[in-house]
Amino acid sequence: MARVIRHVLQEELVNSRRMQRRYAQALRGLGRGSLVRKLIGGHPYYYLAMRDGKRVRFRYLGKLSAPERQERLAQHRKRGQYRRLLREVKQQIRFLERSLRG
Repeated sequence: MARVIRHVLQEELVNSRRMQRRYAQALRGLGRGSLVRKLIGGHPYYYLAMRDGKRVRFRYLGKLSAPERQERLAQHRKRGQYRRLLREVKQQIRFLERSLRG
């Protein structure tokens, strides 16, 4: 019985590591940064804010159309979802590794 449970945990660990690689790859494909809107002279301009070490850098994007803004915001939400999933799968991997040690 214990051998069967150990085998199931090992399979789950392999699956979790595979999911971790997929989530990390998806995150790399989405790019970095957050969309920031600044009002200058009463006109909205958009920037991409990215962390560079301890500093936050802003890259000028200009006046974005509504579809471009929606795409950037959707990308930001998707990145957040993948980060959450990656965090959860890392916790699961730690749990499975500890369980298999004992």
